[in-house]
Amino acid sequence: MRPSYGANLFKANLTDANLEGANLWDAYLSDANLSDANLEGADLSGADLSLANLEGANLSGANLLLANLAFANLSGANLEGAQLSRADLSLANLEGADLSGADLWDAYLSGANLSGADLTFANLTFANLYGADLYGADLANANLTDTYMDGATMPDGTKNP
Repeated sequence: MRPSYGANLFKANLTDANLEGANLWDAYLSDANLSDANLEGADLSGADLSLANLEGANLSGANLLLANLAFANLSGANLEGAQLSRADLSLANLEGADLSGADLWDAYLSGANLSGADLTFANLTFANLYGADLYGADLANANLTDTYMDGATMPDGTKNP
């Protein structure tokens, strides 16, 4: 039995949906298809988006505090200025995603694919990037204070010990 959630949108097909500013707090969106959806400014705090397809989605300014995005596909997604503190992005695909100015304080990104991602001015304080792939990522002006990066592939292709 799954824990109690808000709206149950398990495996929902929301491709190209306009959900700008939507209140999806604590929603169950596991395995949902949100590719190319507009979620700008949406409240997805505490939502379960594990295994969700968010490829090309607009999540700029969205609140994803404590959200579960494990194994989610966020390739090419716009997460500019998004709130992702304490979010679980383990093994998520964020290839080419725009995370500029995003708040990833204490986020869990173990094994995540961040290759080619824009992390300029992102806050990664206390984030766990163990084994993450950052090849080609832009970390200019990112806050990496106390960021755990053991085993990560760095933007220049070198492996962090």
